[in-house]
Amino acid sequence: MSERTNLRYARLDRLRGLALVWMAIFHFCFDLSHFQLINANFYVDSFWTTQRTCILSLFLLCAGAGQAVATAQGQTWARFWRRWAQVAGCALLVTVGSMQMFPDTFIYFGVLHGMAVMLLLVRVTAHFKLLQGRWLWPVGAVALALPQLVQNPFFDTRLTNWVGLITHKPFTEDYVPLLPWIGVMLWGLAATQWIIENRSTWLTGAPSNNPDARGMFAYLQPLALLSLLGRWSLTFYMVHQPILIGALSAWMMWQGRPLP
Repeated sequence: MSERTNLRYARLDRLRGLALVWMAIFHFCFDLSHFQLINANFYVDSFWTTQRTCILSLFLLCAGAGQAVATAQGQTWARFWRRWAQVAGCALLVTVGSMQMFPDTFIYFGVLHGMAVMLLLVRVTAHFKLLQGRWLWPVGAVALALPQLVQNPFFDTRLTNWVGLITHKPFTEDYVPLLPWIGVMLWGLAATQWIIENRSTWLTGAPSNNPDARGMFAYLQPLALLSLLGRWSLTFYMVHQPILIGALSAWMMWQGRPLP
């Protein structure tokens, strides 16, 4: 196995870890609002909607970057399918869990559902020579612009609105359609393909920054902790909300307050 195959892109892990921390803070504030402990509107207030867009964009950029890394390191389709099955399985769990908490607005095509579809398309794109390099930038731009240019009532149903060419946003707690968001993932793929070929040290960092080389206590450092979170991003994503909601529920009961 080549040295390049063994490389761990520490700075990409940190960027993914940063997105996770930001997401957890955002979701904690959302939970505080749900439990009526703060007064905030996460659906229309630009302070919160802008943060959601930024967090989601960062996740999808990292996902596209991850596919560039996987392709460069020769990841097999078998390994891809194992990871994809984990994402798709977790998406199903999110749907089931949200049905319990938000029966009227449960999540049927949120970030994990969208990523499962996008990862399939981006994986194929990463191997398609004609769509590599600079061509990914205009293709991504078209994907970003298309929902603003084309809307049709055909795409307003629950069976079709995953495409994204909707005339009105569906009433659901999380909605991440294929368009425009695959454009962000394609840009992450394009940028990272270029970086790997021309500036790979931007992703790896110095060898001394690898916490695995310095023992378990190295993970107590902030950057190393971000790297660790980034390496376990799907696990963190799945457990953070049950922990936050469980802790808030326990606190509410301890205070004698009714649960929403």
